[in-house]
Amino acid sequence: MRYTTFGRSTGLRVSQYALGTGNFGTGWGAGAERDEAKQIFERFVEAGGNFIDTADVYQFGQSEELVGEFVHADRDDFVLATKFTMGAEPGGGLSRTGNGRKNLRTSVEASLKRLDSDYVDVLWVHYPDALTPIEELLRGVDDLVSQGKILHAAFSNFPAWRVSRAVALADIAGWEPVAGIQVEYSLVERSADRELLPMAEALGLGVTLWSPLGGGLLTGKYRSSEEGRLSDLKMLVHTESTDQKTAVVDAVISIAEGVGRTPAQVATAWVNERSRRLATSSVPIIGPRNVAQLDDYLGALDLELTQEQFDDLTKVSAISLGVPHEANAVSLDGVQGGLAAQIDGPIVPVA
Repeated sequence: MRYTTFGRSTGLRVSQYALGTGNFGTGWGAGAERDEAKQIFERFVEAGGNFIDTADVYQFGQSEELVGEFVHADRDDFVLATKFTMGAEPGGGLSRTGNGRKNLRTSVEASLKRLDSDYVDVLWVHYPDALTPIEELLRGVDDLVSQGKILHAAFSNFPAWRVSRAVALADIAGWEPVAGIQVEYSLVERSADRELLPMAEALGLGVTLWSPLGGGLLTGKYRSSEEGRLSDLKMLVHTESTDQKTAVVDAVISIAEGVGRTPAQVATAWVNERSRRLATSSVPIIGPRNVAQLDDYLGALDLELTQEQFDDLTKVSAISLGVPHEANAVSLDGVQGGLAAQIDGPIVPVA
């Protein structure tokens, strides 16, 4: 497994994949028991993984507890990321949810206890709450960095305008910079192409991409059965609800049959290649529920799609970029064409 630094504003070294641990525990009624979760963790580490992603809400705190147990002996060898906003307990109430300074403080303290650690490497703000002033959130994060309880802060599932404003305010005030973003991204969910990924490239933010298999849709398994996330969690999963999604699954399966790999490996290989082509560090988050699923993800690391295969998948999954991007593209083409027709030779600056 290869390594990169997490964005251009940190020296944090992370593995090519992050291990998402939403399946560690059974508090949600579905997931991996302790022994199976440990096997997944050990296999990931054996493959060279060091980036572990969890959240207080995952399995109502069980995920953090298991992760804390597994990393304890070699804590400093891992990049440990967790999230806050929603709270670990169902129905936590007003004081235990949201992004206000009070919940920020109490959530981090509770996460550190469950993780059995003095610090976390990356604290994700899990969701925007639409109430907390961004200045309060940024100042609270800056305090936690000063106290050594977190090393870096980043935003998950935030719109681009909120992230970019936070980046600017932190820079002006001299507070801890925003290190990165976390967004859903796969061949059946490419909305981040409109604003979020271009923003991350421009600002040098690290990127983590969750659900690279579209909640299991891109494995093709739901064509013969509903068993999996579709039947267990019944959330964070895509279905063949549009002609385009059906065409994407068809294309993935066709390429997989042609190269003798699984559809999951082909879909993940596309995300891996897309990540490599971004002008900032990008890490897919894989969320296996068992070792067999993890091995499928790992198998994608040495799968190199041909340029034609990559282009075919990119084309069939392409989304409309909308206003103003498409209009700007047309205008830019016109400007470039006009300049080419009018300018003969190099452009010389006027003194």
